Amino acid sequence: MLIPLTRKIFESLIPLVATGGQYAYFWGKPRDLLKRVLISVVGIFAIVFVRVLLFGVIPDGILLFVGLSVGLYWIWGPILWASLRNMEYRRFGYAGFWQGRVTDIFLTEELIGTEENVNNRGELVVVENRERCLNIEVGDETGFTAQLRVPLKRYHRAIDLGDVAEMVVLSNRGDLGRIAQTSDIYIPDHNLWVSDYPYLQQDAFIDVSRRLSTQYPDAADPVEAEAQPTRRKRTPKSGSSQEGSLVRSRSNDAPDTRKRNSQEVESDYPAAASPRRRRSRRPANEDW
Repeated sequence: MLIPLTRKIFESLIPLVATGGQYAYFWGKPRDLLKRVLISVVGIFAIVFVRVLLFGVIPDGILLFVGLSVGLYWIWGPILWASLRNMEYRRFGYAGFWQGRVTDIFLTEELIGTEENVNNRGELVVVENRERCLNIEVGDETGFTAQLRVPLKRYHRAIDLGDVAEMVVLSNRGDLGRIAQTSDIYIPDHNLWVSDYPYLQQDAFIDVSRRLSTQYPDAADPVEAEAQPTRRKRTPKSGSSQEGSLVRSRSNDAPDTRKRNSQEVESDYPAAASPRRRRSRRPANEDW
């Protein structure tokens, strides 16, 4: 189910200036803060050097303004990078409210970095840093599917197959016939979010979801039960040929229309659609 959104609503969901959650995302870990502090310190020394070298050529007021800006980069840097990332999504001309269901859940281990250490015998040892990730796939009755990989959290245990999933889809076509990007996923059955970077303003999105549910109370189920292939949650197997990944089985009658990043996904949505959300689903029984 897909409902087009006006440009005003779309821009309210993905703001131009960074939100608190987006700022916290780019604030990062202590090593990220240290990098920004080092950039600020080096920048200040560079400005002092320029002032000494070109004394009297550049007005002191300009140097003072630039110096303050560079010196405070460690504070306003996350705002800049979050705003630039938001602009990547805001450049799309059209957006829609999408509702479907969780069709697949599985875990993988992703390589996030390597470290080189020397052991007691003087040998160089490469240590791989891996992170457990949740892979969630959502789909609807049209055959459209989208997959999102995020770091695994404890509250992800509540997600179960068949749970209602909602998100914003972006396109450069007015009829939303080609989906170019998708946002973070909201699971209203458990009131939780699945995302790595929080693109959406969560309170605003929930408000839009409730208003659409009130406006279309008699909508059909987003995913018919009989149309869903039988799937189960899976965890990585030690004997897999690919490190930290799984090969998912798909039903023969469900074409793989999923694309990632800037690639577009074909969809066959009707001109108008209506949402309906189902509540009170049972919690997941599996313990990850």
